[in-house]
Amino acid sequence: MTPVPGRPSPARRLDDAYLSTGSSSFAEFVGSIRPELLPSGRALPAGASIDAPHGTTIVSLLHESGVIMAGDRRATMGNIIANRDMEKVFLADDYSVVGIAGTAGIAIELVRLYQVELEHYEKIEGAIMSLEGKANRLASMIRGNLGLAMQGLTVVPTYAGFDLESARGRIYSYDVTGGCYVEGGHHSTGSGSLFARGALKKLWRPGLSEQDAVHVAIEALYDAADDDSATGGPDLGRRIWPTVSVVDVEGARFVGDAVLEEHVAQVVAARRDNPGGAR
Repeated sequence: MTPVPGRPSPARRLDDAYLSTGSSSFAEFVGSIRPELLPSGRALPAGASIDAPHGTTIVSLLHESGVIMAGDRRATMGNIIANRDMEKVFLADDYSVVGIAGTAGIAIELVRLYQVELEHYEKIEGAIMSLEGKANRLASMIRGNLGLAMQGLTVVPTYAGFDLESARGRIYSYDVTGGCYVEGGHHSTGSGSLFARGALKKLWRPGLSEQDAVHVAIEALYDAADDDSATGGPDLGRRIWPTVSVVDVEGARFVGDAVLEEHVAQVVAARRDNPGGAR
């Protein structure tokens, strides 16, 4: 059998690249042997453009025992609703979550690569990476996507997790160049972030209980959807609720639909005769 260039010989299952020691980074390993498989390795031809679905809006806030991250479910493509029930918040590992805003396809691919990156590190090193280390690792992956971002395929995620060393929740924001910033009590990103941030400033306070923090997150997304056409509000007819995750000392998990429906019903009822939310 004739050997295929770039692939192991028929007599061996793996070539030398898979058997040699190196970095604990999965992304670096793939980039060294098959860079075309990475999102950053597939640039658009010169002058080309893609009208791809975009995701918005992500909110994050600290509460008394951890952190909440929530996202609406709408993806848009220009003035068209491309998807009504897209997931934008993902579990990164057992103690952290990541929310995406930007070009949906590239963002989801980057998140999946990041999930493998963290799992690969744990298997190679035999330990969980520190929360700050995980945040910086995501920053380097965003930085590697700068070429696509310059062509309009921008991905700007938000990262949040529970720091096992300090026993507290933390929120990290990013810019398109991979800059990583620690946020305070709350943060929002995406096209509806301006309106969500206004709601968070009024509703958030230190020491919120988990249930109160979930309610504040849903109310902030409701306000974002009220003024931003790219952000989807809760859809009672289709029973589509925001995606809400909780991270604390017990780990990362999603809030169930029954709990979300109850919070949404309370928000909608409170706004029925007071749509602006004025107090």
